[in-house]
Amino acid sequence: MKTLQTNRITSIDLLRGMIMIIMALDHTRDYFHADAFRFDPLDLQQTSVALFFTRWITHFCAPIFVLLAGTSAFISGQRKTKKELSIFLVKRGCWLIFLELTVVNFSWFFNIHFSFILLAVIWALGVSMIFLAALIHLPRKGILIVGLLLVCAHNLLDHIHYPQNDPTGFIWGLLHDQKMYFTTHGNILEGYPLIPWIGVMALGYYLGGIFANGFEVEKRKRILITLGLVSWLLFIILRSINGYGNIKPWMSQPSLTYSILSFINVSKYPPSLDYLLVTEGFAFIFLGLTENISNRITKIISVYGRVPMFYYILHIYMIHGIALVAAVFSGYPWAAMTGFTGWISGQPQLQGYGFSLGVVYLVWFGVVVALYPLCKKYDRYKASHRDKWWLSYL
Repeated sequence: MKTLQTNRITSIDLLRGMIMIIMALDHTRDYFHADAFRFDPLDLQQTSVALFFTRWITHFCAPIFVLLAGTSAFISGQRKTKKELSIFLVKRGCWLIFLELTVVNFSWFFNIHFSFILLAVIWALGVSMIFLAALIHLPRKGILIVGLLLVCAHNLLDHIHYPQNDPTGFIWGLLHDQKMYFTTHGNILEGYPLIPWIGVMALGYYLGGIFANGFEVEKRKRILITLGLVSWLLFIILRSINGYGNIKPWMSQPSLTYSILSFINVSKYPPSLDYLLVTEGFAFIFLGLTENISNRITKIISVYGRVPMFYYILHIYMIHGIALVAAVFSGYPWAAMTGFTGWISGQPQLQGYGFSLGVVYLVWFGVVVALYPLCKKYDRYKASHRDKWWLSYL
């Protein structure tokens, strides 16, 4: 029984660690790549293959992170009553929302006035946990049905828009339609519409049942790999039909390579069904294939996966701090990298700033390596102080 549980935790932490590392690549690109200030890296009319995949590979991070949060909630719930788990999920959800609005928001923009608020993945994670606190009281099949409906049917809402800057527009932006909301104090970017993300976390919680103590290892691996292959097959079918499942259809391009890029260029805001089939399909297959893998590399990667929030907060501050120094050495005033009132790539004071894609990868590698000792030390602290309740919130 002990071996079963260790393998389970190892595979989940390994996957989570891998996506945390990949996530830092996208954030490094935001702050360092010259073309980030000129065009969308997924724009097939301007991008290169290398730049496209630098951005596209990071699409896997948010959906897998949310899915595994649901799975971890189920695993944690094996040691709690439903009431205790609900209370914990509500408190942790509220804590994550607070972090998003304060600590995380400041790390992105270095704006002491908080005149621009980004509601991103930590926000979506927190709200989804609060909804999960209620959903866990449903029968397991009920949780599955709710999760599938929210994930598979939300694209039916793609053509509903409330562009006006009023409470209706604001609420719809929170639920399904990414938009900028303007206030007298500042602006709010509703980056992660909630309906599908709540569904992803619910499905992650349901998936946790196959990681329960006593569940047969080989059966779990077969289920995961089958789920992954079926997800990818459904993606190929839906995307080929070019109908339901994604806001933008794919189009034939001048070359086969770019036609393939168009085919896999799926919508993340809000996360389309096609997008979730690709990313979560990978997660299922990865978990099924890595359950018994343990070596020096996997142990290093898993460290990041065991302290995801700690790593998440530190890596943004480090990337932004290095970018500030880079801007100064590039001839820009330090203030150019602070006080943002919008996303970094839209800052007029930074036009002309930036470096090559090679530099982006070097900075990314340096950030990940530099954070490893801190993450490892904190991981050891958590392992040796399990009696401290506050550690479960960071």
